[in-house]
Amino acid sequence: MRDDETGRATGAAPLTGRLQHLLQRVRAFDRRRPAVWNGALTTFWVLFAVIDVSSGGWRTVALDRGAPQGLVLVMSVAFSAPLLWRRSHPLAVLAFMAPFSLINVWTGAVLQAAFLQEIVVFQIALRRPPRALAWSGAIVLAPPVIGALHSPADWNRLVVPHLYALVFASLVGIVFRTRREYTEALVDRADRLERERDQQAQLAAAAERTRIAREMHDIIGHNLSVITGLADGGAYAAARNPERAAQALDAIGTTSRQALGELRRLLGVLRDDPDPADRTPQPTLDDLDTLLTGVRAAGLPVRLRHRGTPPAVPPTAGRQLTVYRVVQEALTNTLKHGGNHPALAAEVILTYRPAELEALITDNGAPRPETVESDGTGQGITGMRERASLYDGTLEAGRPATTGWQVRLRLPLEDTPS
Repeated sequence: MRDDETGRATGAAPLTGRLQHLLQRVRAFDRRRPAVWNGALTTFWVLFAVIDVSSGGWRTVALDRGAPQGLVLVMSVAFSAPLLWRRSHPLAVLAFMAPFSLINVWTGAVLQAAFLQEIVVFQIALRRPPRALAWSGAIVLAPPVIGALHSPADWNRLVVPHLYALVFASLVGIVFRTRREYTEALVDRADRLERERDQQAQLAAAAERTRIAREMHDIIGHNLSVITGLADGGAYAAARNPERAAQALDAIGTTSRQALGELRRLLGVLRDDPDPADRTPQPTLDDLDTLLTGVRAAGLPVRLRHRGTPPAVPPTAGRQLTVYRVVQEALTNTLKHGGNHPALAAEVILTYRPAELEALITDNGAPRPETVESDGTGQGITGMRERASLYDGTLEAGRPATTGWQVRLRLPLEDTPS
């Protein structure tokens, strides 16, 4: 049902919500100040028991109305005052009440205050293990059973009401306990899921940072190496052939703008308010010619060869990008560490097999020092190996003979179990 004027739901749902809110506030207050609630509840029942004695109301259900007034008052207080410790020492409270419960049924007073024991039973069912609940049942029922054995004719009046009250209090305590444990389990699960979500977000952020670092290394490292080669060549040619120096400067500008554009595209994903998505595709195998043209312009002769028959279905874009970046990084390393002798050259061989694509990049540069070779496990080679492992590929890098350097990449054309 909805209110036509306000559009809000009316009826049972809002009332239930208000009751739940009120109960939550009461529980919160009880958790903050348990002594206040314990004292208020105990005071209420003590006053109730004393008023019942002073007004003579206990005589309406008593088996023996001639029980001493003083004894009745003492039993009423004994049943109500110990409720103050019902949470901290419930079994001790029941054990304290048990003798007065026996006196209650033995004298025939049959005070209604004896049913206050069920409040303690409720606390035991709510907070203590099942064994404690079984002991509490035995403590509560023993005095009425003994009294019924003393007066068999009053069995129904002495035992049955206490049995019903015990079962009711136990079931209510169990229901409340089950609901509380279920709620705590839901809260714990929500907290655990939130922690797992945060961990997944951190892992995703770390993986993204690694990917961006790898891309930046490939882009900046390669283009700066090309620019360095062009600048060295332009400086050498400036004195003898100004036209070649101008061409080198023009190539430096083109390479710089290309590197700046790729860097802007890559860093755009880190912005809080990114620009509209860049639709420039990632490099593929078809872009290798453009890459090699830039490397040749930097002064490194490179030859590209193909072996085998390309598959009818081209490799996935991710695999093509991996091959492109590995070739780019390998040639960048040649520009950096291959030496400056005039005969320096490199070769790229792409070999297509039925289930595998292999890229072999070799050069005839000067022997690398041991320090450079050990640097093969640095960021460049590490990035290439990480790219290969994304598609269950392998990468080998090292010196094939006494001179030069070799990088061999093998990628399966289809996904295989890692």
